[in-house]
Amino acid sequence: MTTGIDFGTTNSVAAQWNGAYVEILELGGQGLDADWERPGFEKLYPSVVGTSSLRAGALFGWEAKLRSEKAVEACKRMLREEPLVTIGGRRFAATTAAAGVFRSMAAAAEEEAATEIGEAVITVPANATGAARFRTREAARAAGITVKTLLNEPTAAAIAYAHAVEEEGEFLVFDWGGGTMDATLLLHDDGFFDEKASRGVNQLGGLEIDERLRRMVLDRAPARRQWSESEQRQFRLDLERNKILLSSQESVRITTPDGIAVEIGQDEFSAGIQDLISRALDPVEQCLEQARIDPSELTAVLMIGGSSQIPAVREAVAEALDCELVGPELCNPMTAVAEGAAISAAAMDGELKSIIRVVNTHALGTVTKDRHGKRAFSSLIDRNQRLPQQRSKSYQPSQDGVRRLTVEVWEGDPDRPVDHPDNVKLTELVLAYPQRSQAEDGVFDLEYTYSKEGLLTVKATLQKTGEVVLDGEVRVFGDSTVPPEIEKELKALFALPSSERTTPRPTHPQPVPATAQSGGRPDYASRPNVAPPSPASLAKKPAPVTKQPSAALVVDGSNLAWNGRPPRSAGGRPSFLALQAAIKALRFKNPDKDIHVVVDATLRHDVAPEERPLVEEAIASGTVVQPPAGTEGRGDALVISIADEINGVIVSNDNFAPFQKSNPWLLDVGRVLGATQSQSLWVFNPRRPNLAVPGRRR
Repeated sequence: MTTGIDFGTTNSVAAQWNGAYVEILELGGQGLDADWERPGFEKLYPSVVGTSSLRAGALFGWEAKLRSEKAVEACKRMLREEPLVTIGGRRFAATTAAAGVFRSMAAAAEEEAATEIGEAVITVPANATGAARFRTREAARAAGITVKTLLNEPTAAAIAYAHAVEEEGEFLVFDWGGGTMDATLLLHDDGFFDEKASRGVNQLGGLEIDERLRRMVLDRAPARRQWSESEQRQFRLDLERNKILLSSQESVRITTPDGIAVEIGQDEFSAGIQDLISRALDPVEQCLEQARIDPSELTAVLMIGGSSQIPAVREAVAEALDCELVGPELCNPMTAVAEGAAISAAAMDGELKSIIRVVNTHALGTVTKDRHGKRAFSSLIDRNQRLPQQRSKSYQPSQDGVRRLTVEVWEGDPDRPVDHPDNVKLTELVLAYPQRSQAEDGVFDLEYTYSKEGLLTVKATLQKTGEVVLDGEVRVFGDSTVPPEIEKELKALFALPSSERTTPRPTHPQPVPATAQSGGRPDYASRPNVAPPSPASLAKKPAPVTKQPSAALVVDGSNLAWNGRPPRSAGGRPSFLALQAAIKALRFKNPDKDIHVVVDATLRHDVAPEERPLVEEAIASGTVVQPPAGTEGRGDALVISIADEINGVIVSNDNFAPFQKSNPWLLDVGRVLGATQSQSLWVFNPRRPNLAVPGRRR
């Protein structure tokens, strides 16, 4: 029996066709706490890996989410870039963490649902990159699951809906989950599901909404002390749970680890996330415009993913499209994707009659250089082409006497610069000429063949002789053996020992003594293991406490954007793309740290024109902040103010000379990191600003 698996950023769901209908497997539901018990949650399997000092080995699912002292969440989102994650004090590839989730789901299916997950149709976001798709396959294979095919999540939801209501027409799927937002337009005609257009926003989902709620709470109740890791984790869980409650309650009370309760109303919460909702609506407009369809022509609008069920989100989509949305009783926002995957699996197994056709969501091509060495994305298969697809283009070496050429295979958007984050180099292939010759004799036809299963083969044929000089499969798309290092890591993950700490830290916020809350005396009578202080100890002057830097990093964005650039006097410009690369590297190396990015108000005017929209979008979304007009000291002052407020570490090569006198902590060891860019590599090392030389801005 083939299974359908919705491998989600926040939660995963598994379903199987039992011959008559789709059955959702209940996996790991016994790990649910009373606070988290809500209708349907027993069918969700949190995509979380964690550890506890009370148990050996890694924890998964609800146990990991609710009982881990340290946990790795959203490993699906990490598959886009494959960072390393820390679990139980060891470093693992994100693919290994994802494989652990798959394997634990398979084990739970055997133990709790008396079934096996041997083969599966696994869903991925509509706009997932080739690298993310490959790593999803690799993670499932490492877990012992044969991947029959990867199915786009919106297509899976549409299949589930059409199967339930037997309706044909134009479907718009609004898919807003924990990590990404995708809008996909599909045509359902006589059993065919044809993706006509798909647009999305990466890293815009429930995680960003949780962060917005966190800001709302901390704006009213700033942290009074440095919170422990377990307190921070419990606070994040409380934020997520209360965000869910705000979809059905008028207000919630959220308590910080300092013991301060903050009340947030549904209307206030809705107003606070309006900019995120606006960003989520952009792909809808782009999708309809691309397909040249008016909203009135839509047959059904499906809302899937947890974030799509926020009342303000549903209202905004209904108003923007001027239509009635399909209700959750006909398209369950949390399980429809897995249901569609299970139906697709049954169709592939011959148990159901259905045909699925899809399109590619990213262009596939290569990179060329002009006579000046400028690189450009050359597209062979444009986006939104019905699969399977086969296209070819002719290319010529840039010089005579070439014996070997490197063919770079890229996926992304050819309208953007090659080094834009949306463009990903999948691999490099070598084209070997039989002999050295003139450039015009080396002209070759490069052919890409892209199957509906997402397999890409690349072939190069010499025009002059017809000889094939390159013929290979891009392994980043296809099936291959599981790398030994992943198998070794996965074995180590399941064999993790318990923490060496003999006394575990509390996993929930502890009561704050009365003296910290109201100026009263602590209640030592209710704490029998804590002896009251003696009069002599109370009379002693407390020893000074040295503040330790927090986990937060405060990035001097304008400084990093200028890193390695010629000065303005020589025609140089800062690079926002370089800053984004630096932030990406920082997040990779510090996955558990909050990162604040500050830029000068002038940065958007200093960067190249093509980068200006990126800066404005980042400012509008709150990814970066800039000082208000009229602020003295520009971005430097704001960097220092934030770092001082949160006791954070500054990332900058500036000396902050004008501010050292009033902020002597700038010279403390460990309070500043320097940034160095070597080609595409960013390195961050501790530094101590020089007192004698003032920092310079270009």
